[in-house]
Amino acid sequence: MNRILYLLFFSLVLLSSCKGTKATTGVRIKKLSAEKIIANHYNRSFNFETLNARVKVKYDDGKNSYSPTATLRIQKDKTIWLSVKMLGITLAKALITPEKVSYYEKIDNTYFEGDFKVLSEWLGTDELDYNKVQQMLVGQALFNLRDDKYKSSIIEQGYQLQPKTQVALFERLFLIHPSSFKMASQQLKQPIENRDLTIDYRSYQKVGNQDFPKEISIKAKQGGAKTIIGIEYRAVDYNARVSFPFKIPSGYKEITIQ
Repeated sequence: MNRILYLLFFSLVLLSSCKGTKATTGVRIKKLSAEKIIANHYNRSFNFETLNARVKVKYDDGKNSYSPTATLRIQKDKTIWLSVKMLGITLAKALITPEKVSYYEKIDNTYFEGDFKVLSEWLGTDELDYNKVQQMLVGQALFNLRDDKYKSSIIEQGYQLQPKTQVALFERLFLIHPSSFKMASQQLKQPIENRDLTIDYRSYQKVGNQDFPKEISIKAKQGGAKTIIGIEYRAVDYNARVSFPFKIPSGYKEITIQ
């Protein structure tokens, strides 16, 4: 299970009905400036204080595949908690805060505790933080789009945003739905490291009266290796009381990141 947790972290580095909303094709799309598209994206962000969701996860790296269920809970900007199960048995838990990342898994009886700086150094980047994990899970841009200058264009799927000045070490491209202004795809590359990540939001669902992701597909390539993670939200509740039970069992071996 730590393969899944690792890939989620790796993914974040490079990073309107119940049936869902999909990209609009064959419909005339109004031309808008990048600034207006970005403003609309943030105006349509999912507004919540807490989140409690049941999730189906699919993992496939070409050699191994898993399909566990998970419970995801979030207290906005403070805590992300994940409990992974298979056949009703808890296999792993993770607790993420802005200051600390902790998880343990029961198959190998191992655990990890550290901060985002340790993870970022391990993955060879300074881009990883709590906010990117949270933003990906709720369908928002991983990066603050208001911090840079973007150029906009219209493609078949909707609006495309690209930085006016791409950094050679880190390339970004964002696709946004023309009707809901929700994120449709985030494509991130590290050419020198031969890393390529695509996060596709295949459909959205209504939670309350707001658009929230229903299906997320994460495709990560590094060298010749390719890994796919699918996330399907099967039940979502928000602004309810949530708890984050987490205690590393005694006798577990700590994973040390070199």
